Amino acid sequence: VQLQAFGGGLVQAGGSLRVSCEVSRSIFSFSAMGWYRQAPGKERELVATIGPVGATKYAESVKGRFTISRDNAKRTVYLQMNSLRPEDTAVYYCNARSRYTSDEYWGQGTQVTVSS
Repeated sequence: VQLQAFGGGLVQAGGSLRVSCEVSRSIFSFSAMGWYRQAPGKERELVATIGPVGATKYAESVKGRFTISRDNAKRTVYLQMNSLRPEDTAVYYCNARSRYTSDEYWGQGTQVTVSS
């Protein structure tokens, strides 16, 4: 299974970015997909997840600003990030958990930098 992340970049505080994660097989083979992030010197943390029937979960710090969604036909999960803050600066990683085994998969990460 391969996860390919796209869309990171540099944006000013208050701006928006969308990151995408394309997977190499059907999204329905995963129990959940999501985004995590890791800032320098910090542990990786959950940002948002989306389940197979669309249930979503967000970290408190991004609620109301970030939206996770998916396009099943394109095998892609998106994270729309609005009202970005400098503290959102991190490497964002796409994650997928197998629906049938205990396997977990990670994308290569994409850098998001928010300038003040």
